[in-house]
Amino acid sequence: MWSAPERLQGENGFEKVGQDLLKTRKVKSLPSPNVADLDVSEMVLDDVDDDDELQELSKVSFQKTITEHSFAGRPMDQNTAMELKAVLLGSSLNCFSVEWRNQGFTFSETHDLRYGIVQKKGGPCGVLASIQAFVLKKLLFENIKSSGTGLQNSGRNHFTPSAHYRSQGVLEKVTCFTVDNINDLQLLLEQHIEQVRLRLQSYITDCQTFCLIRLSFPQFESGVLGCILLTVSAVLSRSIDKVREDMDVPTTTLIGAHGYCTQELVNLLLCGKAVSNVFDNDMQLDSGNGNITLLKGIKGQCDIGLLSLFEHYNICKVGAYLKTPCFPIWVVCSESHFSVLFGLQRELLTNQDKGLEFDLYYYDGLANQQEEIRLTISVGKSALSCQESDTDLIPPLEHCIRTRWKDASVSWNDTEPIL
Repeated sequence: MWSAPERLQGENGFEKVGQDLLKTRKVKSLPSPNVADLDVSEMVLDDVDDDDELQELSKVSFQKTITEHSFAGRPMDQNTAMELKAVLLGSSLNCFSVEWRNQGFTFSETHDLRYGIVQKKGGPCGVLASIQAFVLKKLLFENIKSSGTGLQNSGRNHFTPSAHYRSQGVLEKVTCFTVDNINDLQLLLEQHIEQVRLRLQSYITDCQTFCLIRLSFPQFESGVLGCILLTVSAVLSRSIDKVREDMDVPTTTLIGAHGYCTQELVNLLLCGKAVSNVFDNDMQLDSGNGNITLLKGIKGQCDIGLLSLFEHYNICKVGAYLKTPCFPIWVVCSESHFSVLFGLQRELLTNQDKGLEFDLYYYDGLANQQEEIRLTISVGKSALSCQESDTDLIPPLEHCIRTRWKDASVSWNDTEPIL
């Protein structure tokens, strides 16, 4: 077995990967013949009586593809860290809240909800709901294969913060890995499986490069900082300059007041661009005196959709690209919070709405949910009137659903409606 590549640091933190010098050290070897040279197809199974020998064999990886590829990491430098903090928080002197720092990617222990990512406190729900949606896409509609071996971490800072930068011991420990195609991205994630146990879907569809962030902490999944690391990866994959170009107002931050995710951050995760709006395409507004204001929207159909309570109140317009995504999974924006609504059958996206009845499942990582919430949606002739006498008693989630299926009847199937 071979340990992680150890990078010999150059004079500049962000030199090209091809210029990085690597050295590897052999930490454990088995008696000859050389395991890496064996032809697996010619191997014969036999009994092993020696427990020690069995333990040695269990350590051997025959994933030659992984051992033959290595990727050089680039330490974070202060200039990049300052730019990241500016686009995320508004200033390099601002800090990530404790809610963000403590949020990793842990899954529910409730039997029927083991697919669900658990949110500890309010704030990063936009990131968690977006990633939850891609996890569901992977579980429900794609084949899952996993293999790989982990890397060790150094735990040291890569630069010494100076003036105009407030240190939290987060970005200073980051190492960036850059690849230029989806296959290398998957291979890189498999190599770092101990730090990135959550198998990430590469949703940055418009990027030319993909960045994986590895922090010098033992666990990405159950430990802290995972949510910050994934957000930084998404921003660097798009690039800080392009993220700002995506926005209607370049000074907008991705993390807003009270640590909430802005729509720009959610859009970056869902469609690969940090645009400020959820309608289809761009919109030009006459600002007077011959000036035109360009409002940027969603450019094409996304894998994951979005429904918003703001549309029910006529504050925004969600376009067809997000209302009718490629997969029946929607991030739900309601009451300053993001959660997930999903179906099990893609056919509900193509069937005519009239006379349609189907089930949707709802998951909220912050709600300490203890049971599966299954909603039965009836549209058309079979739908009951949704004009209740007291509109204050209509769950906001139902309002969101009716922005997609007008006048739909929603049955909560004996679960308590969420008001």
